[in-house]
Amino acid sequence: MLKERYTGFTFILEIAAIILALIFLVPFYYVLGNSFKSFADILQNTSSLPKSLDFTNYQQAIEVMNFWKALMNSLIVTIASNVIIVFFCSMTAYKLVRSKSKISNIIFFIFVATMVIPFQSIMIPLVKVGSTLHLMNSHWGLVIMYLGFGSALSIFLYHGFIKTIPIELEEAAIIDGCSPTMVFWKVVFPLLKPITVTIVILNTLWIWNDFLLPSLVLRDMELRTIPLATFYFFGAYTKQWNLALSGLVLGITPLLIFYFAAQKHIIKGITSGSIK
Repeated sequence: MLKERYTGFTFILEIAAIILALIFLVPFYYVLGNSFKSFADILQNTSSLPKSLDFTNYQQAIEVMNFWKALMNSLIVTIASNVIIVFFCSMTAYKLVRSKSKISNIIFFIFVATMVIPFQSIMIPLVKVGSTLHLMNSHWGLVIMYLGFGSALSIFLYHGFIKTIPIELEEAAIIDGCSPTMVFWKVVFPLLKPITVTIVILNTLWIWNDFLLPSLVLRDMELRTIPLATFYFFGAYTKQWNLALSGLVLGITPLLIFYFAAQKHIIKGITSGSIK
């Protein structure tokens, strides 16, 4: 009897999950379906299916937004930011975990506290500091800023995961003659693969789709990323919805490919890092 009730409850949960998933997929339907329509068809009936798979909008969008250049810019910023964040944050979290002092605890809580500070509250000081340090209108300046904004969450996740690694492994490596640097890169860092993949995925989703920070830092048309290039279709008086939606589909396609290729590591990494 109890098993039958449990089975019925599970079935209801599955139906509710399917309905909820369909609700979340509705915006994707509108974006993808309307990307194949003309501007007049979009205004006439937004919810209807496209009459045919006409890729004219995509061809025009690629030309107008200089898609391949914007794609390369987004790849450079996203990859460079992830490499630098993983490199510095993994070492910082490792040092904070193994130090076990009041100072390390205070530093860790300062990093965690910065996650609750709204970006809008520091935009103006950020631009002033960036101008002083000559970081404006540069991909590398943008990468350095992403390091600052992405460190808090990355260190927090690394910190929790490193606590689960037995310190005996490091002690054995030291006995075998490894230096502290070799212990980290040869022993500890390979064990951080699940949480590293998780951090890369989370930061990639954020950096790739970010519009506000690049709009403040990048001024030249040749430096703009995909979100900035897509915004070109939204003018003050006119909005080219057919080209804008095609540009949005082009922009999220590389991100979806990356996400589906690495999504299996997300749950494993987050749950492993939250054990302690």
